[in-house]
Amino acid sequence: MDNTTTATPALRAGRAAPGPTAPGEEPGPHDGAGSGDPGSQSATTTTTTTTKLARPRLTADGPLVRIGGPLVVLALVLGLWYFVSYVVLEPSRRFLMPAPHVVITEGFMGPNLQAMLDALGRTTVVALTGLAIAFVIGVVWAILMSQETWAERSLFPYAVVLQCIPILALVPLIGFWFGFGFTARVFVCVLIALFPIVSNTLFGLKSVDPGLRRLFRLHHAGRFTVLRKLEAPAALPALFEGLRVAAGLSVVGAIVGDFFFKQGDPGIGILIDTYRARLQSPELFASILLASLLGVAVFLAFGLLSRKVVGRWYNAEDQR
Repeated sequence: MDNTTTATPALRAGRAAPGPTAPGEEPGPHDGAGSGDPGSQSATTTTTTTTKLARPRLTADGPLVRIGGPLVVLALVLGLWYFVSYVVLEPSRRFLMPAPHVVITEGFMGPNLQAMLDALGRTTVVALTGLAIAFVIGVVWAILMSQETWAERSLFPYAVVLQCIPILALVPLIGFWFGFGFTARVFVCVLIALFPIVSNTLFGLKSVDPGLRRLFRLHHAGRFTVLRKLEAPAALPALFEGLRVAAGLSVVGAIVGDFFFKQGDPGIGILIDTYRARLQSPELFASILLASLLGVAVFLAFGLLSRKVVGRWYNAEDQR
């Protein structure tokens, strides 16, 4: 019989037929135990899925990182604080950095707590007043620069110069002009908080989609209509970012103003300088922590306000 007519169907299909398996030899890929077996594939898939479920990934957005990370850092800072207080410093010099529990018992729970809270309230009033004035001036300034190129080229350099001028160099001049009380402290807050509002608002007004600008131009919309219905809503996220930064800077300006303009009711900065001069370390650390908490609270409050106003239609994470 001709050999060509007795070829098996496997040879006619273009592949070799599997040969017999020798004793002790593992089956090959075509012996029913390889990847072609449906049962084997199902078992492998189940094992892989179980392994993935058994090993949860640690992500940056998970609650373990968002809550546990700051707590770990806080524990390290407190541990370092105790180490410096009780190991590095001698008992005679321990007043330079009292332990955290001493700050709590003698500073926050001491007889000067009410005076510190009253001073913190006055500093808050100064900071918010300066922030409100800086907000109005900054927004109007940015709108003027966004409407005409010549206005931006003429006014924006002065905003940069205002940001670069050291405030301490202007303290004598501010005192001559506005005295050494409440008005001078507010003026310092305005100077420090103005630039973030101007720059961020201008950036938001000029970052409108060009296609939307052409659409408004196609419908012959006026300049005020474009500003009110297109540019202002588009600028809100950047405006609130600048406002949040300016809020923290305004608190810094209020405390700096307390250090140099000491007429009138004392703010938290005046108490900090007083406790420093008297070497009242627990009260000094407590007042510094209160001033820091004020800055953090103002920063978080304006961040929450930003999410309430623009959070429904704008997500900063989606823009990255």
